[in-house]
Amino acid sequence: MYNQLSWKVGGQQGEGIESTGEIFAIALNRLGYYLYGYRHFSSRIKGGHTNNKIRVATHEVRTVADDLDILVAFDQETIDVNFHELRQGAIIIADAKFNPTNPDQTRAVLYPIPFTEIAAGLGTSLMKNMVAIGASSAILGIHPERFQAVVEQIFGRKGPEMVEKNLSAIREGAAAFEAMAGTAERFILDSADGQQRMFMIGNDAIALGAVAGGARLMAAYPITPSSEIMEYLIKKLPQFGGTVVQTEDELAAVTMAIGANYAGVRALTASAGPGLSLMAEAIGLSGMTETPLVIIDTQRGGPSTGLPTKQEQSDLMAMIYSTHGEIPKVVLAPSTVEEAFYDAAEAFNIAEEYQCPVILLTDLMLSLGKQSVEPLDVNRVEIRRGKLISGDLPELEGKAYFKRYEVTEDGVSPRVVPGTKHGIHHVTGVEHNEEGRPSEATKNRVDQMTKRLRKLNQFRMKDAVLVTEQHATPDILFVGFNSTRGTIEEVMPRLEEQGIHVDHLHIRQMHPFPSELVRPHLERAKQVVVVEYNATGQLAKLIQMNCGFAEKIEHILKFNGDPFYPAEVVEQVVAGGVFHGNI
Repeated sequence: MYNQLSWKVGGQQGEGIESTGEIFAIALNRLGYYLYGYRHFSSRIKGGHTNNKIRVATHEVRTVADDLDILVAFDQETIDVNFHELRQGAIIIADAKFNPTNPDQTRAVLYPIPFTEIAAGLGTSLMKNMVAIGASSAILGIHPERFQAVVEQIFGRKGPEMVEKNLSAIREGAAAFEAMAGTAERFILDSADGQQRMFMIGNDAIALGAVAGGARLMAAYPITPSSEIMEYLIKKLPQFGGTVVQTEDELAAVTMAIGANYAGVRALTASAGPGLSLMAEAIGLSGMTETPLVIIDTQRGGPSTGLPTKQEQSDLMAMIYSTHGEIPKVVLAPSTVEEAFYDAAEAFNIAEEYQCPVILLTDLMLSLGKQSVEPLDVNRVEIRRGKLISGDLPELEGKAYFKRYEVTEDGVSPRVVPGTKHGIHHVTGVEHNEEGRPSEATKNRVDQMTKRLRKLNQFRMKDAVLVTEQHATPDILFVGFNSTRGTIEEVMPRLEEQGIHVDHLHIRQMHPFPSELVRPHLERAKQVVVVEYNATGQLAKLIQMNCGFAEKIEHILKFNGDPFYPAEVVEQVVAGGVFHGNI
């Protein structure tokens, strides 16, 4: 019996690989297993190798597995590309149609099963993925009928005949494996707890959080890996009186979102690194006009077009410092799908309370990695609109304008939406006085600049840093952000078993940087190891800039597009020269 297993399906893009993984995972999720799925795919619509690796466990998992137990191959390339992950005694089930061969170095057992032939016999070769799911269910000791509810959900609209054909494909796939494997070992999973959990990607959680947080307009231009946010909201926002506008480019998207927020409608845009580069000037406009704005940046491999479908965390410095001039700005970085939901909703409150742009920073693994999620509590979401004035204002004397940019002690000025009686004021991207009229007076410049910048002096989001403390003086303090949390959490007990005392600090508020919360943990640690997906150690540099301790900090960096495997982090610490102490 196994408490966790790793399963991967691979083939050519457009061959149904994603749907195969989806059906397999949804069925196991409904049985109460915890899942984490990561897709490897090319930046093209059809063709090229793609795979979907799904980790199944009886406990919570937040990252990919080190090795692979079961590989489902629809072509030889899948075997050739992925066999190195297969552990000793692993199983390959491959479509007999392409006469699969097992590389000499592999430690797995190959079962050529006629996926295509069985599917064609049932009416269409397109059902070969369902045959593969059936063979997989036999390996795991899961009865094919446990997939019935999922099949009915997906194919029910095509009629009962299509449902039955797909179920037959699963049954025959299971029977084919049983007949071929005989008494060979199966990978029987421990029983799951049967609890019902959501199964979703981070992008869906962000979109759902935006709806719960009161967003009613999204303006965006599609780009990987953020497009699912737009696709989700296209379906959902109209149900709440909202809408999605696909703009001609990212410049139009961000300025439309600014305009909607100025009019009093909570609005957002979402993109990736290339799109955020185009938005930089408009983000400055949001800061100068003190107009709320929420932007989602789903990081991917860069620069330029870079690696559009691969993992990276190289936008951090750009999100904090790319705007010309100096404006107040908040950058948040959720580390789980649940946090992505709550942080997305909270971003709109922060944007309105502090009247500034808020960037929600994710990475591809968090945005597109699909995983089991405990039920989300919408009752935790509240709507706070800050100093937005509702109702008419008293009449102003003479020809005075409303002091929209009034210099206040906390740096936040009163705000009105267009049409508010006696709320007329000027809005411009040039420096302005309290009424919004353009002004280059030196004293006014200093007053307005310092007013804008001090509004975030005391800002700290809830759980700005997450801390796992196990030791008074740890040998290593791991530090990360976004999706590295799952990898670090798996690495810690492995190092503890080797006698290395390890603590963990995960940073969720990237800007303004919570130095006073981070510094005490750096002081206690003998050594600080920052784990991040980029080539220049951006998080490590941010820590050094704000807290110091450069002499303590080591890096574990990865920027080849692939995710961190827990074992490789352990290897770098133990044998790669990262750890300076004794084992």
